[in-house]
Amino acid sequence: MFMNTLSRTISGVVMILLGLFLISILFWSSPKDGGVWVALGYGVILIILGLFVLFNKSEDQIEQIKTMKGGKKK
Repeated sequence: MFMNTLSRTISGVVMILLGLFLISILFWSSPKDGGVWVALGYGVILIILGLFVLFNKSEDQIEQIKTMKGGKKK
């Protein structure tokens, strides 16, 4: 269970940081570039997904139920 929490935390933080980096491109580039708006869109999506991955606790509960019922053990 600890490994699931650790991997969820790492991937959530990486997605949030990548989203923040893509949004920060807006401040470095001129708005005339079309790629700026694409980077903003992807950045917002990555931040939302990163927050979802970071705070999603239902996956841990699913793992506990599987091990309690005698499901596959890795």
